[in-house]
Amino acid sequence: MDPVESEIPAKLFDRSLLLRMLRYVRPYRGHMALALIIVAPLTLLSNTLPLLIRDAIDHALVPTDAAPDARWAILLRIGGLYLLIGFGAFLMRFAQGYLLAWLGQRMLFDMRADIFNKILRLPFRYFDRNPVGRLLTRVTSDVDAMQQLLTDGIIGLTTDFLMLIGVLSYMFWLNTRLALVMLLLFPPLLAVLVLLNKRVRSCHRAVRQRQSSLNAYLQEMITGMSTIQLFNREPTANAGFARQNGPLRDAFLRSVKWFSFTFPATEIMGSAAIVLLLGIGGWHILRGDGSLTIGELLAFLAYLREFFRPLDDLSEKSNLLQSAMASGERVFGLMDTPEEIEDPPHPTAPTEFRGDIEFDHVWFAYQEKHWVLRDLSVSIPAGSSLAIVGATGAGKSSLIGLLARFYDIQRGAVRVDGIDVRHYAQADLRRRIGIVLQDPFIFAGTVAENIALHDPTLSRERIEEAAKYVNAHTFIEHMSNGYDTAVMERGAGLSTGQKQLLALARAIAHNPDILLILDEATANVDTETEILIQDALKKLMKGRTSIIIAHRLSTIRHVDQILVLRQGELVEQGSHRDLLARDGYYKQLYELLGRDPTAGRDP
Repeated sequence: MDPVESEIPAKLFDRSLLLRMLRYVRPYRGHMALALIIVAPLTLLSNTLPLLIRDAIDHALVPTDAAPDARWAILLRIGGLYLLIGFGAFLMRFAQGYLLAWLGQRMLFDMRADIFNKILRLPFRYFDRNPVGRLLTRVTSDVDAMQQLLTDGIIGLTTDFLMLIGVLSYMFWLNTRLALVMLLLFPPLLAVLVLLNKRVRSCHRAVRQRQSSLNAYLQEMITGMSTIQLFNREPTANAGFARQNGPLRDAFLRSVKWFSFTFPATEIMGSAAIVLLLGIGGWHILRGDGSLTIGELLAFLAYLREFFRPLDDLSEKSNLLQSAMASGERVFGLMDTPEEIEDPPHPTAPTEFRGDIEFDHVWFAYQEKHWVLRDLSVSIPAGSSLAIVGATGAGKSSLIGLLARFYDIQRGAVRVDGIDVRHYAQADLRRRIGIVLQDPFIFAGTVAENIALHDPTLSRERIEEAAKYVNAHTFIEHMSNGYDTAVMERGAGLSTGQKQLLALARAIAHNPDILLILDEATANVDTETEILIQDALKKLMKGRTSIIIAHRLSTIRHVDQILVLRQGELVEQGSHRDLLARDGYYKQLYELLGRDPTAGRDP
């Protein structure tokens, strides 16, 4: 399980996480500073409006001894000033909102790019343990939550904080005694909000975990839909989805329950403050001692409303903070995952490979001490062909992964041209290795794009030449738009044999220097297509060190040597003729699986 999926005690605030998030602000600190600078005049303008209301009441509406025309002129002057200030505040809010959207999209782009770049560097071992849906959650919803905190959260918190300072300043300026009374309500409200936010943070973590599990399940079910429908497993799949969907609903409802307490808490405190203010202020006005005017009381009420509005916003921003912290734990947990397979500080840079391969006392396990290969040693001379046979799970494909350094061995060495593969840069090593898998992956795009894999150095002529070389050109030409025909995700609409031919064309188009690895390349295809593939293989293998994994033993009779693996150990080695003469394990496999499929049987 992903380490960030484990339960972590909830914290209200994690400084280290926030600092890591703020790194994405650094390239845009000038724009962020401008957005923050706008906050000060915006706060000043907004807090001036209640004073205009006070002046309108005390100087135009309440006095009865002034002439009506003079009072009307005061109202017009104050009203015009109110509109002017309001329009200025509107322009500032518009500029700030646009700037935040601009910042948000750029930081979102940077975060997703970093995460995807990290995913590209993760070892195969990580993908063996983590479903695709979980990674999709990291790149989408988790990143969105972090981005909202960095833009709306930071600017929003700054705005709310300055608004609180401004409101308190004006309240103390208007009436110090009333302002002190209002502050008595602040500590209990803050204590309640802190308690609620701890609960909300824990709930958000649970929501993110359940969402990740649901995405993983959904991705797996959609990918395997043909199997589900073939075996009528729709009810079982639906029940499994309900088992994933129910906990997500419950976790979200728990989050909503605790978050829903925050707004009523501030509302109750706000209502209590208004009642208290009306009581104390009304008492002073009724006494007629001149310490408080009606305009000042109404302005104080307006400031009180403005005082609790940032508190409501702070509750919402705190919810955003908790969601972002939960997402940050998961995203940075992914970013901190050890890459395991790393290039050496000073890699060997070969100009070309001869193709000498050596497995020297290799021990390998996907999980500690569960050995897949045990003390395996074999040498493959340059330009020769080698076949690897054995039952499922014998370790055949693992050899390919070790040679391409998708995994690192625990003991021994894998050498190419006498140099340990761990001394090469991964890109240099894999650039010279062509691999054709039993079930090659076909991307959504055109046929030409699938052969070239978007390599701009490959011309259309080179792509077509590679296709002709492996006998793929004929079926491509019969497609609706030839090489520009769009193929669906995972090659839907193409036969298994056509996928194999495209994979062979892809391998030869990228021109591996020496090494050609064919992992069950002729399995699961019809006889006619197999003949085409076998003809392509003969041409591909000429002059190249070739490694073939095959269940159809009749297809490997002409290779230079055959390795026979059993439970991770090398039990036999030699040519096809020599191995049959030994009357051992290989002969048993050949009698079981080696009958020629062109004779009517497809084992």
